[in-house]
Amino acid sequence: MPGNAPAATHALKVLRLLARHAAPLPASTIARELELPRSSAYHLLKVLADEGFVVHLPEERRYGLGVAAYEIGSAYLRQEPLRWIAQTVLTRLVSATTHNAHLAVLHGRDVLYVIEERAPNRPHLVTDVGVRLPAHLTASGLAMLAALPTAQLDALFPSRRVLTRRHEAGPASLTQLRALLASARESGYAEEDGFVTPGLASVATAVLDHAQHPIAAVALTFPAETGERDELAVHAKRAATQIATRIRGVSP
Repeated sequence: MPGNAPAATHALKVLRLLARHAAPLPASTIARELELPRSSAYHLLKVLADEGFVVHLPEERRYGLGVAAYEIGSAYLRQEPLRWIAQTVLTRLVSATTHNAHLAVLHGRDVLYVIEERAPNRPHLVTDVGVRLPAHLTASGLAMLAALPTAQLDALFPSRRVLTRRHEAGPASLTQLRALLASARESGYAEEDGFVTPGLASVATAVLDHAQHPIAAVALTFPAETGERDELAVHAKRAATQIATRIRGVSP
């Protein structure tokens, strides 16, 4: 219902307009084509620029799409192939382990769940397709963060202030986060215990592309008292390897 959120509607129209043009546009052109007051157009462009969706070129006095807009578009292109490549693998993973399985991708400091494969008679989960959670609280996120370069990690987590928590569990300092990531690198899988939901734990392994960059992660979630974590981690690793092999097979 566009009338209920005019600012959001206008912002989306700005992005669509910029996407239709090969070159950046002046603010006056954006205002004219969208029939907006010039002051409103400038305000929208500033907000979008602050969030990274628009970039201002001061010398040309023009505006173009920013990195955040590119990230969303490229994420869609990544996720659609991931769904059909990974779905069968996750179905088999659930069948083999009898636990819930997920495929998630990294988006900034969050993970976005792309596939949720539920096992019969298992506890209800807060995760679902399209749900976002802080990466440092999830096994999937920790697995992918562990595979990132140090400089990228430092940029994502500049201080402990960004380390939000859902419960009294999970890393509360950068030192604790680095320890979790170091453990994930050493063991080949990440784990969390009650960081997302008390009483539930997860293990996860990153899916790496040709350049060893984490493009997704496979995770299994199970009751925290389950004593077969190493075995479940082996299953997750095997599934992640199968997905990575398939992706490399279809990638240019």
